[in-house]
Amino acid sequence: MSTNVTLDPTNRGHWTSDQDVRWCPGCGDYGILAAMQFLHTELDVKRENTVFVSGIGCAARFPYYMSTYGMHTIHGRAPAIATGLAVARPDLDVWVVGGDGDMLSIGGNHLIHALRRNVNLKVLLFNNQIYGLTKGQYSPTSEVGKVTKSTPMGSVDRPFNPISVAVGAGATFVARTHDLDRKHMIEIFRRAHAHRGAAFVEIYQNCNVFNDGAYDPILKRANRDAMMIELEHGKPIRFGADNEHGVTTSSGAAEVVKIDDVGEQALAVHDEALDDPSVAFALGNLANDNHSPTPFGVFRAIEAPEYAESVNNQLLTANEQSGPGDLEALLQSGATWTVS
Repeated sequence: MSTNVTLDPTNRGHWTSDQDVRWCPGCGDYGILAAMQFLHTELDVKRENTVFVSGIGCAARFPYYMSTYGMHTIHGRAPAIATGLAVARPDLDVWVVGGDGDMLSIGGNHLIHALRRNVNLKVLLFNNQIYGLTKGQYSPTSEVGKVTKSTPMGSVDRPFNPISVAVGAGATFVARTHDLDRKHMIEIFRRAHAHRGAAFVEIYQNCNVFNDGAYDPILKRANRDAMMIELEHGKPIRFGADNEHGVTTSSGAAEVVKIDDVGEQALAVHDEALDDPSVAFALGNLANDNHSPTPFGVFRAIEAPEYAESVNNQLLTANEQSGPGDLEALLQSGATWTVS
């Protein structure tokens, strides 16, 4: 948290800016925005200590609609700019908002380094598997064969799995939620906020104009029992209308099984605090399409040194040992020459 002071309760309007929300009617971003505003009514934080940093894309309008500080940066650079802010002002709550194109295409390099460094950022990736703002080109998460304006014969690219990218980069908190369940979003965002270090949340978000219904095979109410796997720390991973299915990880990969075939004892018990990321990675790879049972919840939540704290501790140590730095001496040190 950015403050230890107990604050007076707030309501959603306290966190809502005076800007008209300009997303397409029916866009999933509305639900995410509402969840974030409602969450902040429950947190002991101040608006002036809260910052939203975004890149380019539909999701990047988010800072305009929160009554906090915010910065609408350039394409893909939000994690880098937010890193500088988090290091310079470790007292702030810094959220990073972007879409699958912004975060995983031009911004992929910045994202993985913010995660591996464990910068105290809360990264929200809105994944609608399309470029919405530029009117429907395929994105790094679009499925193979996706027909779009930029892939009229179908995409031949293998898509990124954002959970796998985050776990592979060493993120210390990795989770997934979706835009149709405000309660679940609020709880996941709350967990991300409480985490000290790099928190990464993938949000399945519907683009009802350019990729409508992409997640219907998983998220439609009639499909949820059979397709949504809820990860709960310390509990066996099971799902289905009658909890008849489960997940095993004994082979090294995550596999969906019928419990009657393998027995309860074979089910994986979810442990989000495992230091070894291999199980979280396997769970992230359980579904690489929109037609298979898919895990939601927290994949990984571990403790590790936080980047800004480590950097600032080094600065304090250097100052104690050598006193204030001398910029002129630094500029004249090492290999220098005079040009006449």
